[in-house]
Amino acid sequence: MSETSEISALRREYVAAGLHRADMQADPLQQFEQWMQSALEAHPDDATSMTLATADAEGWPSARIVLLKRYDSRGFCWFTDFRSEKGQHLAENPKAELLFYWRGLERQVRIRGRVEQLPYADGETYFHQRPRGSQLSAAISSQTEVIDHRSTLEERVEALDSQYADQVIPCPETWGGYCLIPEHFEFWQGRENRLHDRFRYTQVEGQWQIERLQP
Repeated sequence: MSETSEISALRREYVAAGLHRADMQADPLQQFEQWMQSALEAHPDDATSMTLATADAEGWPSARIVLLKRYDSRGFCWFTDFRSEKGQHLAENPKAELLFYWRGLERQVRIRGRVEQLPYADGETYFHQRPRGSQLSAAISSQTEVIDHRSTLEERVEALDSQYADQVIPCPETWGGYCLIPEHFEFWQGRENRLHDRFRYTQVEGQWQIERLQP
């Protein structure tokens, strides 16, 4: 059997309880909060991991895993280097989608919307909440740019650490946060025989409309 055939033969059965319209919260943020709390209880190390999908001005997509650091009625926030590929994409095309996948719960959530850059003060506050090693790494790296060798990065970290040995490391102006303002949610619950439950929230005249989707 070829490797391709072996992959195509892989199967996973979904056994979770169903998702019913009557159980869905009217506000998708409240529904997300319920699912996030379940994910934190089940797998706290991975619960906030999310795929961030962006596209450049020509429509070429790119996706990567980032960590959710805050969410509330304003939106869903993460932090990064503004010069990174995702930062460049968002400067050209400030729209994105987030995907949470909680394998143990057999659940996915997709959240789509426009993205805004957070004020510098927000990034600075979170920057100084991070471990010193993470601050150093963020401060010396021009994320996604080519580098000749890892040792170059390590030397930069050592130099900056020595420079600010007894001081607070300044937050670079090129580092900070983004906030996705949701316009579309989809909640997916895996079900037996691939007859999955899917519910979509869409804003219509300022109100959230809920629709069941075919699997």
